[in-house]
Amino acid sequence: MGMSALGVPFLSYLGLKSLWLQVIIWLLLSTLLVVFSRRFFQPPPHKSKITDAVFGKTLTEILPGQTGRVLYEGNSWRARCDDHKVSLSPQQRVYVVAREGTILIVMPKFCIP
Repeated sequence: MGMSALGVPFLSYLGLKSLWLQVIIWLLLSTLLVVFSRRFFQPPPHKSKITDAVFGKTLTEILPGQTGRVLYEGNSWRARCDDHKVSLSPQQRVYVVAREGTILIVMPKFCIP
């Protein structure tokens, strides 16, 4: 928006004296520059910071295909088991292998060699 604000006085210097036309050109330039500059200033996509399997402990029972609660790094997280045939009991030690949004993907300790 600042770039277009600097460009409009240059057009006035070249002979464009109509105030309304200057405002319209400023609005168009601002919109175009904002739209086209977004692709250059996009933040990098967020990736899971879980690089290696780390430990957690189930707080509630996690039934096959459903979510439960896991204590991970001192916080309670929603979690589901990566194996849809395994159920996890409360207070069971698990590996946190991935994160999908706010849900942790866990595996029981005995499933990973």
